[in-house]
Amino acid sequence: MIREKILAADHWISFEDYMNLALYAPGMGYYSSGTTKLGSAGDFVTAPEISPLFGRTLAQQLWQISQHLAQFNILEFGAGSGKLARDILLELEKTAALPEKYFILEVSADLRERQQSGLKQEIPHLADRIEWLEQLPDQFTGVILANEVLDAMPVHIVRWHDDSVLERGVTLQNDQFTWQDRAIQDKELLTIAQQLIPEINPDNQSIDYISEVNLAAIHFMRSLTSMLQQGVILLIDYGFGRSEYYHPQRNKGTLMCHYRHHAHDDPFYVPGLQDITSHVDFSAITQAGQSSGLALLGYTTQAYFLLNCGITGILAQTSAEDTSHYLPQSGQVQKLVSPAEMGELFKVIAFGKNFSEPLSGFSTGDMSRLL
Repeated sequence: MIREKILAADHWISFEDYMNLALYAPGMGYYSSGTTKLGSAGDFVTAPEISPLFGRTLAQQLWQISQHLAQFNILEFGAGSGKLARDILLELEKTAALPEKYFILEVSADLRERQQSGLKQEIPHLADRIEWLEQLPDQFTGVILANEVLDAMPVHIVRWHDDSVLERGVTLQNDQFTWQDRAIQDKELLTIAQQLIPEINPDNQSIDYISEVNLAAIHFMRSLTSMLQQGVILLIDYGFGRSEYYHPQRNKGTLMCHYRHHAHDDPFYVPGLQDITSHVDFSAITQAGQSSGLALLGYTTQAYFLLNCGITGILAQTSAEDTSHYLPQSGQVQKLVSPAEMGELFKVIAFGKNFSEPLSGFSTGDMSRLL
């Protein structure tokens, strides 16, 4: 199907189009097919899959936010297996702070079915609070939550080569996918690529630099801003601020593929069967949010955020003498907060609209200066 698209489009499509097809083509793309994606039997593991302590800790932040909202709803994008929703709802139930509705917007029909059957089985008494959406609501008040969503949005790839700025796309050679660079046609992409030149080439030298620009994430932020009446947008993903994202040593970009827990950088390998991601430029996300009317409430590492929200206190609810339960949970916390694991690469960023209360998750370790 991708070959046909290339042939029909003058033998070239943007990488954004290729990535969109490889991940989301109905019934065939990676997120649209029935293959197992998450956990040990899949291709990668997310924080909610590692430990329920992640969702339970996140719920502490959601509880704090709920105390300052006229109406408390949660909207989760890309809910994966549904474990994060389950863990959050069970924890909020303990403090009598359940949201009026827990909305899930899931683009994968396969994952949506798994979420629906799993949550119905595991928390049947809360099932009436959960509602799946086909599209963004016109208006929303509450907390918008996206864990590892931005990294799966299709990206454009740009090549800065000496004085030229090109878009890297996909063509066919001997019936195989291969790269081909062309002049940038999209005006917004061209503007952003030109604005990045001082970041990428501060010394105005001869360069050959390749990286990603995520227009989809920028448009996503604008859509969320126009929809949100009052509340907080909480985004958790791996990435950097702009100066680190477009670092001179990162001259091949951040594109990464995952297939059966093997990470590599070839997006043309088994398209439709592997995940394709890129790191998040949190400076671009911040600019898109602030220019649309959002206030930046905090930016920090996942480690600081979870520690600030009390993950060690939640762990301490299990007695250390109960080694069969305590030791596995202690190991899970280590994976979530260790700099060698997820602790530093993963970041948490929050934006508010008609909401200015300081958030506990950013009480120490705020890194907004790096945006």
